[in-house]
Amino acid sequence: MELSKEDLAVLISAEGEECGALFQLADQVRQRYLGEEVHLRGIVEFSNYCRNNCLFCGLRRNNWELSRYRMAPDEILESAHEAAGLGCKTIVLQSGEDEYYTAGILAELVHRIKKGLDVAVTLSVGDRPRADYETLRQAGADRYLLKQETCDPVLFGMLKPGSSLAGRIEKLRWLGELGFQVGSGNMVGLPGQTVETLAGDITLMRELKVEMAGIGPFIPNSQTPLGNCPGGTLELTLKTLAAARLAMRLVHLPATTAVRTIHPLGRERALRSGANVIMPNMTPLKYRTNYQLYPGKTGLGETPEESYATAVKAVHDAGRKVASGYGHSLTYAKS
Repeated sequence: MELSKEDLAVLISAEGEECGALFQLADQVRQRYLGEEVHLRGIVEFSNYCRNNCLFCGLRRNNWELSRYRMAPDEILESAHEAAGLGCKTIVLQSGEDEYYTAGILAELVHRIKKGLDVAVTLSVGDRPRADYETLRQAGADRYLLKQETCDPVLFGMLKPGSSLAGRIEKLRWLGELGFQVGSGNMVGLPGQTVETLAGDITLMRELKVEMAGIGPFIPNSQTPLGNCPGGTLELTLKTLAAARLAMRLVHLPATTAVRTIHPLGRERALRSGANVIMPNMTPLKYRTNYQLYPGKTGLGETPEESYATAVKAVHDAGRKVASGYGHSLTYAKS
């Protein structure tokens, strides 16, 4: 039976002992449908330039306090090789919406990675024309992550000036039509957000048939207009994550860096609440401190080797094992 938006709102509203039961059920569903493996996807944050001015993000165009950087293609390729050498079977290339990296530059980079390494490639480079997405898919990119952030069109427009939720949904549909494995996601604890909004976030992702959903807490950044707003809590984030697992049994759900940032055991708790992915940071140390979407981000002083090792430890501490495969999308037909 498919959980309704109302059902999901009730689950996300759980308190006390009900929370523990929710987390346990989500963990059981994860175990039944996805097994004990946790996929480690190495992320390379290759540019912190961004044309956008999102109210919540430290990379926003008008953040004059941020030192900007761009990694050269050869540097990105070197980081991808390092990630693969450590054991990552997916390389995630992420940046702000930086127009310096044309579809052609990115396509050549994807081609070089796919030719030289036995890995899947995920791109997270924002809104682009459909022709760009097509070029990137033809170059061999397997997946694309484009977060919806919220299902509330008014809140979306406030958070992302000049953008619309309808436009974001259209692009998510394009990505699916082009054959990408599509990832989306939301933030938990945004100003003006309700439990019903969070339930709507999950139902929208289910309607879009996303194959990965990044669910993490809103963490206010003092260098943004929302810097004085309260942040999202670990408990509400975990309840939303668990509800998402019950609603989308085969979707890959990361234990995000953000949950580790707001609680030292946040990642392990997420793994026990339905999550089955961790993204160790493979960005070179000299750039990493300037890729701060939010303050206090954990792991900024870790080398790629240390980031991978702490991810492996989190997996083992949660009683799980590191996956050996690519972690490609599972179809809804199995649900």
